[in-house]
Amino acid sequence: MASSSAVGKLSREEFRRQKDLDAARKAGTAPAALDEEGRPINPHIPQYISQAPWYLDTGAPSLSHQRRPFDDRSSDKLDNWYDRGAKAGPAAKKYRKGACENCGAMTHKKQDCLERPRKKGAKFTNKNIQADEIIHDVATGFDAKRDRWNGYDPAEHKKIYDEYEAVEAARQKLREEEIDNQTTTDLAAVRKVAKAGKKEGKEADPDFGSSDEEDADDDKYADAADAVGQKLDTKTRITVRNLRIREDTAKYLMNLDPESAYYDPKTRSMRDAPIKNVPAEDAKFAGDNFFRFSGEAPEVQELQLFAWQAAARGNDVHLNANPTQGQLLHHEFKEKKEMMKDVNKVSILAKYGGEEYLEHVPRELINGQTEDYVEYSRTGHIIKGKERAKARSKYPEDVYVNNHTDVWGSWYDLSSGTWGYACCHSTIHISYCAGELGKEAAQASTAQALLASSKAQSEPSVQDNEARARIEQNYSKKRVGEGDVSLDKDRLAEAISEEKKRKTRGDKDDDRSSKKMKGLQSGSHDVTEEELEAYRMTRRNAEDPMANYVDSEDVYTR
Repeated sequence: MASSSAVGKLSREEFRRQKDLDAARKAGTAPAALDEEGRPINPHIPQYISQAPWYLDTGAPSLSHQRRPFDDRSSDKLDNWYDRGAKAGPAAKKYRKGACENCGAMTHKKQDCLERPRKKGAKFTNKNIQADEIIHDVATGFDAKRDRWNGYDPAEHKKIYDEYEAVEAARQKLREEEIDNQTTTDLAAVRKVAKAGKKEGKEADPDFGSSDEEDADDDKYADAADAVGQKLDTKTRITVRNLRIREDTAKYLMNLDPESAYYDPKTRSMRDAPIKNVPAEDAKFAGDNFFRFSGEAPEVQELQLFAWQAAARGNDVHLNANPTQGQLLHHEFKEKKEMMKDVNKVSILAKYGGEEYLEHVPRELINGQTEDYVEYSRTGHIIKGKERAKARSKYPEDVYVNNHTDVWGSWYDLSSGTWGYACCHSTIHISYCAGELGKEAAQASTAQALLASSKAQSEPSVQDNEARARIEQNYSKKRVGEGDVSLDKDRLAEAISEEKKRKTRGDKDDDRSSKKMKGLQSGSHDVTEEELEAYRMTRRNAEDPMANYVDSEDVYTR
């Protein structure tokens, strides 16, 4: 039974007959039940599957509640969008009432018209009336309304690819021009050498490809140029060293001055020299730029450029795959280039002449020889002869204005961080020189001088200074025996006896101490150095292990 809920509550007899019918259908003696569409229902399907819930029950046996409902989602497709710029048939020949006054179309008004505003609209001229636009009624579903790419034409993304390719081609061309400026490689000579390396039986293009092939991307060679411990970015061609020997001193530890050469922690590179006053040849590390353009690095750059240009013109040259072949071809190319230069030079001289003008004295001898006789002493001073004139600058030098004896910029004020004149310490440009008085005025106007003058104005009287000196003398470390203090022995003995008497009294000690505290607080007291020394000598030291030791009488009797 596909749906027992449709029958409702059955009587005992009807329930027994229903059970017998289900048993017969399972045994195959009775035909299977049919659903709404006439398809048989398998009698072996359990009741919890075949029985429809109350909100989907149709009153007839069916399994439609177990099947996926048919959903027409054609409105959610991406290609279901407005046809931009579509026109409806031919345009009208006369202006129609209610149409746009500017272009004459019936589908919009004048304020919504997208045509260029005419000097006289179609309403008055009846000329160039535009056709009506097709207004599409696109029924978008839930997904189509929320799809951000709905209606997007993927062909528009090709413009971005074309733009990036043009930028990359220009960057590649600039990179080759920079390498050409650093080296002496001639592109025409490279073409000739590459052409000579081809087989004689094959026909080759004299230029070995068009300009597009010359600007082709060489990333396939750069990808294979990675070495151990290096990472090569094919877009920017920046080689980053990721590994270093741990025994080496780090670059950023060679000079701890924060104003020294910049260290990039991401790429672990320091382009400038960390220590400026040491020659690059003698320095332990002279910067990455020094290693990049010293030694055999320029030769490797020339060899790599030759391999790229030869491969772009059809030759099988790869520097990393076969470095020996690339080096031999580059050496052969340079020899043929020099030979071609000599042949061209000889042919030009044979045709036009003028070889005598090419033979000249070396530049070192021309600049070094002179007719002036000069004698120098051991200290470098001229004894006889005329001193060589110094090279003059295009700017006026040693020109003193406004009574100055030094030029502007000959003195630097550290306190204000400004330049000035050394003769008067004036930091105002083109000011009048005041001489030594100007120096004194500049010194008096500094912050230190102003602070010192304010302290001098607030100095106490002589009596206050004497009272303060007595207090500092009594409470300084010199009173406890750490300095040079001269004590009177008679007064010290008297002070010790007085201190012993004070300790024996005991009761009056507090009164005297309270009076002393009051005296100290009031600022007038008569405690002398001998009294302080007597107090120090007679006070009880709790840390002394022999403080409580008392000799017994037996020691003296024996």
